[in-house]
Amino acid sequence: MAEIRALKFEELQLIVDWAGKEGWNPGLNDVESFWNLDPEGFLALCENDKFIGGGAIIRHSDDYGFMGLFIVDEPFRGRKLGTKLWLARRDQLLSRLKPGGTIGLDGVDAMVTFYEKGGFQQYTRHRRFQLTEPSPECKHSETVCDLKTVNFETVLEFDRRCFPASRPQPLSNWIHQLGAISLAVVENETLNGFGVMRPCRVGWKIGPLFADTLHTSDQLFQAFQLQQAGQPIFLDIPDNNPQAIELCRKYQMEEVFGCERMYLGSPPKLDNESIFGITNLETG
Repeated sequence: MAEIRALKFEELQLIVDWAGKEGWNPGLNDVESFWNLDPEGFLALCENDKFIGGGAIIRHSDDYGFMGLFIVDEPFRGRKLGTKLWLARRDQLLSRLKPGGTIGLDGVDAMVTFYEKGGFQQYTRHRRFQLTEPSPECKHSETVCDLKTVNFETVLEFDRRCFPASRPQPLSNWIHQLGAISLAVVENETLNGFGVMRPCRVGWKIGPLFADTLHTSDQLFQAFQLQQAGQPIFLDIPDNNPQAIELCRKYQMEEVFGCERMYLGSPPKLDNESIFGITNLETG
């Protein structure tokens, strides 16, 4: 008999391990980072008391939540158990938001029709690009600095332009996570952009990458390349910012994955032209 209940911390580790085997390439600190976002934001799927699947239902604010990290252990797929879990996750997250709140998710192409039947609508495509080796033309701009030295309130204000909710503690934790490289571009005491490159099971992922202009995003991206230490870099970009695609094309990056950002409810009003890389596909 299938049962849905709150997920335990050690089960989140198992979900992330399953995701790693599926090729999702989690970050080395993702379990702790995701859990600290919202310890009540995860549901577990069990059968006969055996844990077989789960997913995130992160409440970022009263008005915005995100569904991600949705996975059922391979031997238990194809029996509609995942459908039961997904519907329970959607309904519970809605109950945790104010009436009229919005839920986001990133859906693989094969699941888009299913999510549409569940009330979600397509918004834009997210594409993952990979850079294997740094460009020999990379230079470190004098305007690039350690993000941790920038006034955090200024960083938080910039972040809020590009993310649907204010997230002071999660953003601080993300910037300061173990092994991450966090950079900013500051010119004439003005923050023009920032990004975080976190270590993953394979290489690095950059996210977020928020910048006022293509030039600023390029300054940050070149600085990250100079610190990639021979490992590949992955960047998840939104199609509704053509300049993000231009950045990837400049370095002849390879597209290795794609999914659809979808919303249940009104899409958040964001500064899309400043989003050169989303934070992550698992929690938004």
